[in-house]
Amino acid sequence: MNLVYVVVAVAAVATMILASAIRILREYERGVVFRLGRLLGEKGPGLILLIPVIDKMVRVDLRTITLNIPPQEVITRDNVPARVNAVAYFRIIKSIDSVVNVENYLQATSQISQTTLRSVLGKADLDTLLAERERLNEDLQQIIDEQTEPWGVKVSVVEIKDVEIPADMQRAMARQAEAERNRRARVINAEGEFQASERIFDAAQVISKNPAGLQLRYLQTLADLGVNQNTTVVFPVPIEMMTAFGKHFGVDDGQDGRAARQADAGG
Repeated sequence: MNLVYVVVAVAAVATMILASAIRILREYERGVVFRLGRLLGEKGPGLILLIPVIDKMVRVDLRTITLNIPPQEVITRDNVPARVNAVAYFRIIKSIDSVVNVENYLQATSQISQTTLRSVLGKADLDTLLAERERLNEDLQQIIDEQTEPWGVKVSVVEIKDVEIPADMQRAMARQAEAERNRRARVINAEGEFQASERIFDAAQVISKNPAGLQLRYLQTLADLGVNQNTTVVFPVPIEMMTAFGKHFGVDDGQDGRAARQADAGG
């Protein structure tokens, strides 16, 4: 009976040792193996055999990791406070460096991303921060990637998610945008009036070459007024005709007319 217990105990110990000696790594995993504390190399994927007690293995995930950068308080170059958060995507390309060169690559990448976010956005104006996010994203990705390269980390994308500015600054920006729209509307209106005046001047030059064209234009204007079924009909009368009637009836407000009337009264 005691022999059975011994056999069962030995079998259990052997099973535990065998289980500790066998590792299975998935396709997206790698194992960094240390033998008696010294780096042995990278293993995987598939079945890995280790020497119990002597070999130690650290698993490394090679899939892309999504890192949410916490909101950072930023003072832009034009002294505007803003609260900015971002997201970074990175993956491990050198599993040995990620284990040997840094204690915790995830925490280290997060800290360096926060520091770089404050540093880069603090050098930009608020308008640049709002309008040129693509360029800022590229700068952030390049700087963070250079700093994490010794850790075997490859940062592929950094995106600014949201920019929060104070409410009073939002109202000031809204007033500025409204004033800019009003300015553009006035400029466009003035430009339209200028172009219309040029066309009217050209049309007057064409019509003045043929008096009959002016009469036809009068008739066309009357026809346009009649289409709307107005009760009032406006008939344009040339200024020359009014002057001729004035002279015929002796009505002249000019200096020559007053002098003629004074001469007649003296005679």
